[in-house]
Parts: sequence; structure tokens; C-alpha cells
Amino acid sequence: MKKILFFTCMLLACHGLAAQDLLSGKYTAKQLSRLLIPQAKWEPFPHTNNRAGWTKADPVIGKAVIQKAEGYLNYEWPGIPAVKSLLIVRNGNRSEYQEISNKKRLVLGTLLLAEVYENKGRFIDPIINGVWSICEESFWGASAHLPHSKAYAGLMDVSAPFVELFSAETGTLLAWVDYFVGEKLDSVSPQIRKRIYYETSRRIFEPLMTIHHGWMSTNANGRRPNNWNPWICSNWLNSVLLLEKDDKKRTTAVYKLLGVLDEFLNPYPADGGCDEGPGYWGAAAASLYDNISLLNLASNNAFAYMYEDRKVVEMGRFIYRAQISERYFLDFADADPQPRMPASMIYRFGKDIKDPDMMKFGAYYLDGEDQTAVGGYHFFRRLFSLFMQEEFNHAAKGLLLPAEFWWPDLEVMIARDGQGSTKGFFVAAKGGNNDESHNHNDIGNYVVYYDGMPVLIDVGRGTYTAKTFSSKRYDIWYNRSDYHNTPTVNGYTQQAGGQFKAEQVFYQSDSSYSQVTMDIGASYPAAAGIEKWERSIRLNRQKSVEVEDLIKLKTGNSVTEHLMTCYPVDVENPGILVIHQPSKDLYLQYPSEKFTISIEKVPLVAMEDQGVKQKWGDNIYRINLKAIGLEAKDHFIFSVTAK
Repeated sequence: MKKILFFTCMLLACHGLAAQDLLSGKYTAKQLSRLLIPQAKWEPFPHTNNRAGWTKADPVIGKAVIQKAEGYLNYEWPGIPAVKSLLIVRNGNRSEYQEISNKKRLVLGTLLLAEVYENKGRFIDPIINGVWSICEESFWGASAHLPHSKAYAGLMDVSAPFVELFSAETGTLLAWVDYFVGEKLDSVSPQIRKRIYYETSRRIFEPLMTIHHGWMSTNANGRRPNNWNPWICSNWLNSVLLLEKDDKKRTTAVYKLLGVLDEFLNPYPADGGCDEGPGYWGAAAASLYDNISLLNLASNNAFAYMYEDRKVVEMGRFIYRAQISERYFLDFADADPQPRMPASMIYRFGKDIKDPDMMKFGAYYLDGEDQTAVGGYHFFRRLFSLFMQEEFNHAAKGLLLPAEFWWPDLEVMIARDGQGSTKGFFVAAKGGNNDESHNHNDIGNYVVYYDGMPVLIDVGRGTYTAKTFSSKRYDIWYNRSDYHNTPTVNGYTQQAGGQFKAEQVFYQSDSSYSQVTMDIGASYPAAAGIEKWERSIRLNRQKSVEVEDLIKLKTGNSVTEHLMTCYPVDVENPGILVIHQPSKDLYLQYPSEKFTISIEKVPLVAMEDQGVKQKWGDNIYRINLKAIGLEAKDHFIFSVTAK
């Protein structure tokens, strides 16, 4: 039976308008004050002196963490030289600064958990050194997150603290140090815990309560908050619940935080689609889940109702629906084609929303998750894992690999030859607009995989540098439309901005095919002379992938279609290209009477290109099909087959 699902309805119509202010609208501040467990009585995880509680933690992880920590007993805690921060404005490099900062936090987290497991005091002095060293840093965040202005010029203004991702993460780590070994620190000197609270309050709590940060709400251009909002909030919530002994201040902060989270959740699409992609889902929808789970720990499950909300459920399910194969996931925009799966958190999310497919998906990736990596981001998630290993060991594992899915708000389609299998073709395509989070100019872009391996790709992102989030973002080749599977028209590529978008988008499918159709003309500037560019991307199950373009140009007839792949390409015959996937050749058919072919290997030499090499190797090829004798009103079809 044929089904046609138009983008103007779908889940929004089927599920009804999403409720607003789900978090901040449930309880008044007075009610919240009664629901939150007082700081002095709250024990989210066993205190270090609760040895009966710690006997339930996994001993294998404990042994491995202690062994790692022993290598850090004589760790020399480095300062972060000013010149490392200045690199962000001198040559765009952010990595050298972050490598020092991240390593210090990894070491401190490892030492902390080792002390909690062992409880002999031998890691306390290194922990004290780590706390003191981090507290003496001028900035807890990343140099790349400093304002781009002459007033900063690559160095922090220590008189005006503000909160970004990694400063918030640092507050959380120090808060758990205080929680787990605070009494041991006091036995050495009361100044250590005092310093933790002073620095966290000055750098995190006070700015968040008194200064509006841009990530807290929709901006002046109408762009809704991205992963920064729930990610920072999860750390704000974590640290204030643990550190703030004044329960009135603590409740006031949590109440404000709920409103900030709703600024993320309210405009989030009803279909649960993450425009930042699976690689950022772990800090977006997943961080919202972190907030909910932490709130429930702090309130005897007063926020468990959130797990019944349809939007929250769909946000969770996105991660396994966006899967291509065991290794690969959708990587539109800045997403990663092979992101690491936060497996234990995914399992817990699935369990709380009562989704066995999500639980199986999370369990599938547990073996690839380093349970001893406790010093990185999302420290809070790691603590759950310590007490769930027995459950994990007996959890059912599996990948749903849906035959098709359509996100009407996101305007993204996925389809594969068969449910539950990576055999044969997989295709994904996107509409949307060119002002999405971590945007690439990629309206009408698509990817094709065969037997779980790439054929036509989205390159995704490379290494982040100062240029990545600057006015020069679209000078980077992989952010531009002419390095996606989209055309250049009369010399013009797609432009950035919400007005450059797909129009007339609809999706249709039955058992034999899945197809999305859209007009991508509006994603180009008016000077491109496009009256209409209707693109249809179609999976003919067990047969082929077809891309059909119906065009109507106002002026000119210069068109170059671009196709990206990570494998060598040859021209077998006029009209047939061969893409040499390692295990199988795939064939791209095109109308040779309308196009000439050139194939180029993209040189990966810039600083930004190093991340591309890490993901794909030095193997990015661009196929350029230049139109010849094109009519102002024309159409053409490209198809990919396995034989």
C-alpha cells in the first residue's frame, strides 16, 4: 500500500502539538524547594566511606582504574602557557591548548575514582595538586570559545567570567572531587574545598545567575539553541546540586536552569530529529536526558513524567534510526561518519523511555566503550556504569537498522534494501535549510552505501580551527555545496542562511521504494537564474538508487553536478563510472550525451583537513559532471547499481 507523507504534517500532526515548558512549567519554585533532597542529605552515589555501597561497584573497572592512576602518582601538573591560548588568533590552532587542559582533567578524574575504589589515601596528594593546578588556571574553557574581539585577542579577561562547555565540565569534575573525598581534603587543609567552591561559584554559578549567555535561548536571527544549552545545563545542575550548601540558592539555581532547558526543548522539532547529527546527539538530546536523570536522582523521581513525553522519546530514538551500518552513521553537517557511541547512557535512556530497541542498540556498543575513561566529558554518566555492569552483561544486544524513516521537521530520509540488514543499498537525503546547527551548505545532498560501506559520501567535518566558526567558515571546502553531492549552477553554489532552503518537500514510499522530492532552487542566490530545480532521490529496493533532477533555468545553462566518494573512480564507458569499493565495484550511470566527466583527488593539506584524513584516510575524490548542450528546461537521471 502506497503511503505519501507530506512534510507539513507527519509527526507534528499525528502526535499533536508538543507541550511547552515541560520542565519549568510542572512545579513552582516553592514546590521545587520541597521536592529537592537537601544538599546535606543527598547521596546520588555512595559516599567514599559507604563501603557497603561501593562493594556493588564493578571490581574489574576498579582494578583497571587503580592501575591507570598509579601511573599518575608523580604526575607533574602543567600550567597552560599564555602562548598556547594565543595560538587561536595567531594561526587558528586550538588543539595544543586543549590537549594540555584535557589531559589534566583526565588525570584528576582517574585519580579521584581510584581513591574512591581503594580508599587508602595514597591518591589524595596528587588529587590536591590537580585541584590546585586547575583552580589556578586563568580560564577553565577552550581558547576557541573566547570572544572573537580585540578586547580578548586570544586571552581570557579574568575579571569577567563567562560559562562555555569546558568550564562547565570542569565545575562538575571539581564538584565530584568535593563530594567523594571532601573530608579527606579537609584533613589536610580546609582551604582546598573552600577553593573549589570559591572558584566554581565565581566562574560558574554567579555568571549563570546574573548574565544572559547566548546559548541559553533562541538568538536574534531565530536560530534555536544547540547542544551547548543542555550540555552546559547538565554540568551546571550537577555542580550546583553537589556544591551549593545554601538550599535556597540551590533551589533558585535549579529553577532558573529548568527555564533555560525549556528554551532548548520548546522549539526542538516534534520528530526528534537532531540537525547536528548523531555525532552531536550525544551532547544534545543525550545531555537533555542527563539533566532529567540527574533531576530524578535529586528529587525522588519527580521528573519521571518527562520519559512519557512523545518528543523526548523521539529525541532518544533518533540515534539508532540514524544508523547506516555497524560503523557508519549519518554525517550531514559537522557530524562524524564514525562517531563513538556513548553506549551505557544510550542503554539507560532506552530503559527509561521503555524502548527495548534502544536498549539493545546501546548494549551492542558496550564492548567498545572504555568504562575506565572517567576524566573526560560527561563524568556523571560514568558513575552509573560502575553499578550496572551485571545488568549490562546480561543485556540483549542488537541493531534495529530500520528499512526506512522520515523526519518531516528535519526533512531527512533514510532507506535501505531490507529491515535489520546492511546488505544491499542504503540511501539518505536531506532538505532543510542552510542555517542549521553546525551547518554545511548541503540542501538536496544525499549519501549512498552498499553492504554497509560508503559509495557516495558526505565528507562531514574536519579538524576544528579558528576558521571553523568564523566569517570564513564557508571558505573551508567541505562546508561548501560544491563539495557535496549537489550542483553548481551558472557558477553559483548554495549560500548560507535560513532563507536558502528546500521547498515543496515530500516523502513517499511503499514496500518497493522510498523517495524524497524537493525543490532545491531556493538554496541558491537569485543570480544563479534558477526558476525550479526539483530533485528526487529514490531507493528502488534490491535494484538501484536514482537521483532525478527536473530543472528550469531563467538564464544561462552552465551546470556542474558534483559527487563525492572515498574510493578511486574510473570511466568504464561513456555513461558509466566505476567506483571501486574494496569488496565490490559499484556503477554510476549518467547521460553521457549531456555531461562530460572529470575526476579529481582532493588534496588534504590544510590544518582543517587533518580531521578528514582521520575519518576517511587520504582518499577523497570529487566527480565533476559538466553539462553540455543543456536546455533551459531539462531533466536528467543518475543511478547507482551493483552490476
